[in-house]
Amino acid sequence: MLDHDMEDNMAEGMAEGTETYQGEFYCVKCKAKREAEGRVVETNGRRMAKGTCPVCGTNLNRILGKAANA
Repeated sequence: MLDHDMEDNMAEGMAEGTETYQGEFYCVKCKAKREAEGRVVETNGRRMAKGTCPVCGTNLNRILGKAANA
């Protein structure tokens, strides 16, 4: 039970300050463009939006470009 509570707290903390992206993603399973909303993550200086297909539920990814230098 303790691990579950810790995961919930971590997810809530991450959700507060994260950037979101709303726009077009390409669903590989449906082979179509879909409007969806996803969270923005940064890996190796590249920003990527991760969402879920509203039709089939497959994970969607969209590369947004390099992150701005702080």
